Amino acid sequence: MIATPPAGWRERAQRCVDRGARLDRFIPPVLLDSPISRVGYWWGTAVGFVWGGLWSTGRVRRRAGLWVFTGMPGWTFGRGGVCVGGCYLTGSAVVTDAVLRHEAVHARQWRRYGFLMPVLYLLAGRNPLTNRFEILAGLEDGNYVPRGA
Repeated sequence: MIATPPAGWRERAQRCVDRGARLDRFIPPVLLDSPISRVGYWWGTAVGFVWGGLWSTGRVRRRAGLWVFTGMPGWTFGRGGVCVGGCYLTGSAVVTDAVLRHEAVHARQWRRYGFLMPVLYLLAGRNPLTNRFEILAGLEDGNYVPRGA
């Protein structure tokens, strides 16, 4: 979690979200929220399920519409956890309702973008304060900024 976000972070975040929306206009509509994107979502879910099945040492549960794999080694996922399709892969941290809300938005993003999701996420960058997918999923719920920051 970022202790104190830099001044002007909300305005910068909004500009990143707006830029992402403009970029989406260049994606052929047949690729968004379509049978094609659904295939990408299910592919991502299958990859997440296999990866989580290989490395999870905790209980695998269905929560908030996600398959939650816990007890994974830190090198198997990024940051505090990662959503791949309909799977949330994480380590030993407590999986809160807020985090699940955040990850459920990522699962919805996977359904919208399908195979494009990993590429678009990579292009959005690693900084959660400027990554449109993290911003739209909720920076507070994702533990990137303190509540009320």
